[in-house]
Order: sequence, then structure tokens, then C-alpha cells
Amino acid sequence: MVEDQGKDSHERLNAILNSMSDGVISLDADLRIESFNSSALNILNLNKIELKSYIADVFKPVDQYNQIINVDHLIKTSSPSFTSRDYSIKQDDGHNMYIQFSITPIKPGFGSKIAAGYVLLLRDISKEISLEKEKNEFVSVVSHELRTPIATAEGNVGNAEFMAQKYQSHPSVQRALQEAHKHINYLSKLINDLSTLSRAETGKLDFEVNNINVANLVNDLVSQYKHDAESKQINLSAEIDPTLELLSSSELYVKEILQNFISNAIKYTDKGFILVKASKSRNGVIFEVQDSGIGISKEDQSSIFDKFFRSADYRTRKNNGTGLGLYVTMKLIRLLKANIDVQSELNSGSTFKVDIPNLGR
Repeated sequence: MVEDQGKDSHERLNAILNSMSDGVISLDADLRIESFNSSALNILNLNKIELKSYIADVFKPVDQYNQIINVDHLIKTSSPSFTSRDYSIKQDDGHNMYIQFSITPIKPGFGSKIAAGYVLLLRDISKEISLEKEKNEFVSVVSHELRTPIATAEGNVGNAEFMAQKYQSHPSVQRALQEAHKHINYLSKLINDLSTLSRAETGKLDFEVNNINVANLVNDLVSQYKHDAESKQINLSAEIDPTLELLSSSELYVKEILQNFISNAIKYTDKGFILVKASKSRNGVIFEVQDSGIGISKEDQSSIFDKFFRSADYRTRKNNGTGLGLYVTMKLIRLLKANIDVQSELNSGSTFKVDIPNLGR
């Protein structure tokens, strides 16, 4: 009777596994296959899998450069919650099937550090990746095509605004031109974010390493944003370690990171101060942007670098924004092998601190 119940439970488990659209493969500690479901066969494009065969003999994922991955090393060195969308499987027709690949170690007991086996989950995400590529291509084309007309409009409206002030045009005309100029600048920043986002999503972000004079960079940024800060009664200042040496990194991306932090600080500070600091770290420079603004709730702090995230706080919602700025910023921070720390409290301001190392190329 007990034996029959065990057999029924085993058959029920197999039925459940075979009804799943995700491929499931269980391995022993030596990475030999113990069981699998029918979806695993379909994803791996195999008619059968021999039990006790090594996983590396049947599963040969490739990376974005079409290089075969050492799957044994990947399984044994991955974190307990490893999930990746960066791999694919070569098909007979020459195309690649993109997969979402998850690894879960099986521990013999609570607190054990040695895995008794592993469970692999494989999901075919080829359609999702295809749609993402089409979306990224569309964003890339649109942002590229809009750059020239927006730059032309910004230049012409800026000139018109200057002439209206010089010749003391009617105040309503000056206000209209100022409003138009403000929104064109917003569109210009949005297009820049979309362009950077598109390149980041497709892995096309690249950069040149420059020797950056940190003091000049910070002082130039403070001068650039001085007028915007003063218009909101904000004291924008810099505090720079005089012993700083040149920073070897991407001047373009370091500047873009700081621009995002400073512009956000101005946007979410009604009055008070913004302080931009630069000091030495072990192998580079620590940049800090401190403000006395509205702050960020503990709940929101874990999401501020997510794509399209915008806080539910009404003080945030009253400002224009797409939720892309900090997402793109995090992409650049990772590209520069930098580390970021955010400290904030509601109604008490925020501090964004990024440690950018010297890069040797």
C-alpha cells in the first residue's frame, strides 16, 4: 500500500513537471542528470537524454558573442538565486534560441554550504527578445531622427528669447518664449536619455578613457546649473579636495552622471542648498551631490534606479519626468565599474555618492 502511494506520488510529480512550459532538469552533486521533463527536451532540441549523463554533454549555452559557456563552472560558482537572460542555444537551422536560465542548488540540510545537487530551469524567451530588439531599434531611430529638428528649434527659440528681452517685447511674448524654451530643453534631455537607453539595452555603450581634471569638471557643472538653482533660491556650491589628481575615466559619462544628480537635486529642492563634493578614494574619486530637498522614502529608495520608476509622492509627480534618468545613470555607473550609495530621509534631503575608479586601457 505504501509502495503504491509512493508510486502514485512519483507519477503525479512527473505529470506536473511534464505539463510545465519551462524546461526542468535536476542534477546530482557531480552534475549528472537525474531527471528532466518534456519541455527540457524541446528547448534543448533533443529526442532523449540519457540519465546519469553529464549536463555539459547536452546543454551548451552560448553568450552574446556566440562563445560556448563552461556550464559546469557556471553552475558551481553561481549564487543561490542565479537567473540570467544573457544566454542562448544554437539550433540546427543556424539560429539561436534565447533562454532564461535559472540555477537553484539543493542543500541537504538547513545552513549547509555544500550543494547535494541542482535544479535548472530553462525558458524559451526568443519572442520576448525579438520584441525587445524591435523596440530598441525603433527608439534608436526615433531619437536619432529627432535630434536635429529639436536642436534647430532650441537654437531658434533661444535666439528669439534673447531678442525679445533685448528689444523689450511685450511681457506675454517673453513668457511664451521662455516656456517654449524650457519645454524644448526638456525634450532634448528626453531624447538624449532615450538614445543612451537604447545603446545600453543593446550593449552598444562604449567610451574613451580620458584624464579628467576633476576640479574643472565640477566647477563647470556648478556654473552651468547656477542660474537654475538661484531661480529657486538654492545655494549651489562646490567643495573640492585641492590634492586631487587627474581621474582616468570617461569624461562624457562622469559628466552625465553628475548632471543627472544635480538636475534632480534642483528639481526636488524648493529652497536651501546643493553641495557638490569631490574627494579622494582608494583608487579614484568620490563624488557627492547633497541637497536639502524633499528626500526619498525608504520604500522608494530600493526602486529609484528602476526603469520608468516615479515616486507616488505628489511633490515628485508635480515635476515632469519619465523615470529614465536614474536608470540610465545606473547603466553608466556599472559601465565605469563605479559604486553608488544613496542616503536620504523624507523632508531632510538626499546624498548621492558615487565612487569612480581610475580605469586603465
